[in-house]
Order: sequence, then C-alpha cells, then structure tokens
Amino acid sequence: MRILGIETSCDETGVAIYDEQKGLVANQLYSQIALHAEYGGVVPELASRDHIRKTAPLIKAALKEANLTPQDIDGIAYTAGPGLVGALLVGSTVARALAYAWNVPALGVHHMEGHLLAPMLEENKPEFPFLALLVSGGHTQIVQVNRLSEYELLGESIDDAAGEAFDKTAKLLGLDYPGGAALSRLAEKGNPERFHFPRPMTDRPGLDFSFSGLKTFAANTLHALVKEENVADPTKLSEQARADVARAFQDAVIDTILIKCRRALKQTGLKRLVIAGGVSANKPLRHALGEFMHKIGGEVFYPAPQFCTDNGAMIAYVGFLRLKNAKNSDLALQVKPRWPMTELKP
Repeated sequence: MRILGIETSCDETGVAIYDEQKGLVANQLYSQIALHAEYGGVVPELASRDHIRKTAPLIKAALKEANLTPQDIDGIAYTAGPGLVGALLVGSTVARALAYAWNVPALGVHHMEGHLLAPMLEENKPEFPFLALLVSGGHTQIVQVNRLSEYELLGESIDDAAGEAFDKTAKLLGLDYPGGAALSRLAEKGNPERFHFPRPMTDRPGLDFSFSGLKTFAANTLHALVKEENVADPTKLSEQARADVARAFQDAVIDTILIKCRRALKQTGLKRLVIAGGVSANKPLRHALGEFMHKIGGEVFYPAPQFCTDNGAMIAYVGFLRLKNAKNSDLALQVKPRWPMTELKP
C-alpha cells in the first residue's frame, strides 16, 4: 500500500509518499520563509496562494523521486486541520480532486497527530503507551498516548505556545524571521548568570503552560537595558546584552517544559517520552530532556530534524495507518482550523 501525503497547514508545502513495504520513498518540501520574512510573520493570503503554485509541482517531483506513477498510489492523505483555513483548503481540494481522478480514497489527517507520530518514521520507534510533548509554533501540549487515536490531553498552553513566544521574543531582539532558531543561536553566546526569568505556572499544580508573560518579562528587561545603555531601541543594544536576554529566555522556557514533563511522567507512571513539533529541534531542549530521562531510567524519542517542522512525510504515514482499514471516502471537503486532537476517532 502506497499513500501520498499532502501538508499545507501553514507556511510549508510538503508532499511525500509512504510505502507499506519500503517506508518513506519520497519527501518533497518547499518553505515559504523567504516569502513571509519581510512581514515578520506568516501572511495567510500569501501562504494560500503559494500553496496553489507549489503543490502540483511537488506531487510530480515526489512521484518522480519514488519512480512511481499515479496508478501506483493507493490513497491520498492531506492535512485537514488545525491550521490556516485558506491553506488547508488548498491541500484538501487538490487531494480530493486527485482521489476522484485516480479512483483512490482520500482522508483528512490531524496535523498534530502527524507531529505526534513523526518519530515512528525512525528505526528506533517508541512503543505504546508513551507520553508526548508537542511543541510547535502554535501548540504546546502534553498528551498521554495509549494507542493510535487514543489520546488524553494532560496540559496545554493557555496563551502563547512556546514557538510563538520564541518568535515574538526574537522579534524584540531584532532577529530575522523565523526567529526561534536565530534566538537559540544567539543564546549560545549568552551569560546564564546575568538574568533570571520566571518559570511561569510552575509554582502551582497542573500541567498547563503560559508563555505570554515570559515574553513580556523579556520586553521589560530589554526596555531597562535600553535606558542603561542609552540607545534608541533593543535592536541597538550590544550583542552581549541581547545574547544574555536570549539565554535567560530560552533557559526559562526549557526549565518550564522540563518541570511540567517531570510532573506528567510522575503522574502517569510512564517511562517513554516523545518530543515532536518544530521546537523539538532545539538542541538545549533535547539535551535537557534527554539527560532527565536517562537519570530516571526512561527513554526519549525524537523525529529526525527534517521531520520536526511541518512536512508531508508525517501526513503520509498517519494516512497510511488510517487508510489501511478505511477504503471508502466521499468527495466532501471539510477542513478544521481548530480541531482538538481528543476528538479523533479510532
């Protein structure tokens, strides 16, 4: 069984083909970073238009990479949500049209389920049950995964997700979009002793996150430094000052996530932790969680770096799992910009 996966939830167009016997046989990805960089964030209308331009050529490229024809495809999976509604509609429309033309089933896939199961694309796969930390631009969630589609949400961000907070703080520091990776690089030069940022919501019970106040704390710290160094704005601060703020911010995010994961593991009694989503590529975060899991005799699993950000491979894989026993589908288009993963059916 071979499944074509299409990902168009935000600012990356991903197309991949998953083969039941061979695994991933094609993976094509186009990033819109350059398109949105001058605006400092994703412009939904531009994102949708670019998906329209790129999806068909990437499908052709994926078929060529796998040395396959449309007749070799047994089903199509596409991201149905959550995400930008216009972008989601592009992928779903293309998928449904091709499914009709190729006479194969099509299925809408949950974007976050794709991230959650992305480590399954690696040779070292986690066994069920496990705890999952999903950290991306729009979501920070802790999920207990008992089996495929049996998910219990234990905690989530009540305002900015970790990825959003990274990008917003990076913008305050004058770093280019997308700022998360740039902030992490700058933080490597920072003095960890100069500033201490709060670890939000760790002084109370529960597993929810809140990173909006942490971003505000960074903004206030930068404002004080502007006065201290007598410059026009934070972007004119010395590189060392900006690096020190970046380090304090990143340390606070990582410590907060570590504290919440420690609580969740103790609460559930699980010893396997999956970390997925764009922020899971952060090396200090991986190191901190990996070190902790080693101390408690547990295991930690990550997707490969290229599968941390949005991609078609994770959609093709989830589509394969779900289409394996679901041969029928209609042509109805239904996308869900907001879609709790707990609503997924087996």
